[in-house]
Amino acid sequence: MTEDIRNTIARRAARLLPDGAYVNLGIGLPTLVANFIPADREIIFHSENGLLGLGPAPDETNYDPEMINAGKAPVTLLKGGAIFHHNDAFLMIRGGHLDYALLGAFQVSARGDLANWATAGDNKAPAVGGAMDLAAGAREVWALMEHVTKSGAPRILEECSYPLTAAGVVTRIFTDLATITVEDGLVVEEMAEGVTFEALQAVTGARLRRR
Repeated sequence: MTEDIRNTIARRAARLLPDGAYVNLGIGLPTLVANFIPADREIIFHSENGLLGLGPAPDETNYDPEMINAGKAPVTLLKGGAIFHHNDAFLMIRGGHLDYALLGAFQVSARGDLANWATAGDNKAPAVGGAMDLAAGAREVWALMEHVTKSGAPRILEECSYPLTAAGVVTRIFTDLATITVEDGLVVEEMAEGVTFEALQAVTGARLRRR
């Protein structure tokens, strides 16, 4: 996925976050969302390693190497931001204090089941990590992902073939091709420029509906 496509997905997700929301940014693509919040809106971004009040990504030539997110990428803190123990970050998650969790995904089902973890090999321990806490603790879960795999296989399916992180938690899916709401099935809210509904359905492994 090119950086332009990643930014497009992140920009669409940022646009739909309501003012004043507390939002966890998962590792990878979701962290880009902090770069696209308009100056006249306040979204409070959370990182599971113990940060609240994340700002846009820092300049690559001028950043604090000790200020990092859960994916070990450099970050900035806005005025009023806080740094604390990761135990407290998980208390926020498990206590239901986050409005949204924005997570990467390998697969999402038509019911909103989320599969976003894998092992590096048979000799490795499972690596579901904090995603299961976020999926269970946030009021809403949004999945940000490529629409298909590198081989062209659908990532949005009637049933996930990968082990689940959590069942029935995803309410909205953002891909390089579309924005889709999960509500008694999959409803297409927006399509990328040049994408037709028929073409979108052809690369989706579950039935889609138009709004």
